[in-house]
Amino acid sequence: MSGPDINRPTPGSNGIGQFIIGVSPIGDIPAFDWWRTVISQYANSNTITGIIGSFFDAEDMTQELSTFYDQMFNIATAVGYGLDVWGLILDVSRTLHVAEAAEYFDFEESGSQSGNGFNQEPFYAGAPLTDNFQLSDTSYRLLLFAKALYNISDGTITSINKILQTLFPGRGNAFAQDNLDMTMVYVFQFVLSPVELAIIEQSGVLPKPVGVKAIVKTSAD
Repeated sequence: MSGPDINRPTPGSNGIGQFIIGVSPIGDIPAFDWWRTVISQYANSNTITGIIGSFFDAEDMTQELSTFYDQMFNIATAVGYGLDVWGLILDVSRTLHVAEAAEYFDFEESGSQSGNGFNQEPFYAGAPLTDNFQLSDTSYRLLLFAKALYNISDGTITSINKILQTLFPGRGNAFAQDNLDMTMVYVFQFVLSPVELAIIEQSGVLPKPVGVKAIVKTSAD
């Protein structure tokens, strides 16, 4: 025997934890039940019900729209190409130019300019193929959120601090400081990686008044 499943979801049955994408109803509009288009004498015909069921599955765009929303439209969950589209909208590139480290692990006896020993500089790994760096989805999403905040920022210290907190959550204190002499300082009480420094210097997400010189200061300075 075939026929409709008597336990299939009906309007009002989509309790939390039981929601099924494309099946469970949303809101107060009753979900379409294609079994209502089949008269009783054909309910056990596998051929007819198979054709109607397959047609409904092919025409139903619920899953596709859900995927589009999650991976493209919703910036909080978008990935890959979806975030790249948001980057075009917000005018923020995923690609940054990251300068190569100027100093490497070395000893003074070698006669080099650095002479930095253990736990001070990285080992030399050879010249990189490119200085361009592609941000991961997680880092890029934070940058996009920061640019969105920049777009609605009023340029005050409070607004800039909010952007800094968005860019570097849980990293430590980061704030803007007005020197009252046409200069301001972005203070980071933690060490910034070369990529993070490139985000600050190249992305343009940190606003500053016209004619004011901005300086970056970290705990490593």
